[in-house]
Amino acid sequence: MDEVVELEKAVVPDAPRKSPSFYIKRIIGAILLVSLSAVFFYSAWSKIYSDNAFDNFSWTFLDLGISSVIAASFIAHFMIGFEIMLGLLLLGHVYLKEFTYKAVIVILSVFIVYLLIVMLRQGNTGNCGCFGDKLAMTPLQAIWKNVAMIAATLVLWKIYPIKPYKYAYYAFIILAGVALSVPFLMRLVYVGTEPDKYTKTVDFTPLYKYDPAPPADLMKGKHIIAFMSLTCHHCQKAAYLLQIIHHEHPDIPIYAILDGPESYEKTFFAETHAQDLPHIYYHHTDDFLKMAGSGVPSIYWVNNGVVEYKSVYAYYQLDPEFMEKWLKKK
Repeated sequence: MDEVVELEKAVVPDAPRKSPSFYIKRIIGAILLVSLSAVFFYSAWSKIYSDNAFDNFSWTFLDLGISSVIAASFIAHFMIGFEIMLGLLLLGHVYLKEFTYKAVIVILSVFIVYLLIVMLRQGNTGNCGCFGDKLAMTPLQAIWKNVAMIAATLVLWKIYPIKPYKYAYYAFIILAGVALSVPFLMRLVYVGTEPDKYTKTVDFTPLYKYDPAPPADLMKGKHIIAFMSLTCHHCQKAAYLLQIIHHEHPDIPIYAILDGPESYEKTFFAETHAQDLPHIYYHHTDDFLKMAGSGVPSIYWVNNGVVEYKSVYAYYQLDPEFMEKWLKKK
């Protein structure tokens, strides 16, 4: 009996030794995989760590044609959660070849298409917002970054095809659920509200005391008149949102009154892309402050010279859906 056992051991072949290239591929693959995960985590965090960062990201969906700030906020939450999910799935080696690599390539390709649209509309200027306000990148730089990430994913697909493990399905459900919940827990979905009703009288006649004056008669019909300073960060955000609304809803009559040192003009428009928003430079600060009040931006909803509403600095008070309803009211 012992001889039979010894014979069987003798005929069992030794396990084949793995070549050095196998271990090199595994090391390179692990480095690329962790790096990709880190980029997705950083990208998600940079868009949601503050209200300001999240606002800027959610407004990009208004720029793509979403008509409601509520819908844009929901989409922004989901996209940030999706980035977190991809980072977790990569680290967890969950369905890498079957789902995760494909999802990474698809989402990065979508980002590239969006960035190309931005370049066609606005040129290769300003911060694309891919890493919020933590790491400024032009649209072209972001495109090259995404191309590099796609290339890294293709290399991983070739050299790092981990097979699904026994509990991969449950890992996928848990990680996806956690990832998609995180943005909603960190930032509440804003519910659009009406602007504040305004009862004070504002005298807009100083707008027509000097040249240049607004080419349109802002005292007739309905207009949204925004008083903004070139040096005001909140005004930059308001101008950025207003130019998106103007681009997507050209029927909404928005007019901007700008004050401030001309040396800030280039930076203001580079950040806001609001060159095409109807505006004038109004360098008469005393009259400007009388009309705008103590703080800017002051955004008035004017009906035949009478202010019916005033939007404070809060983007949920600048919902294009409500603006259009206001315009239709008699």
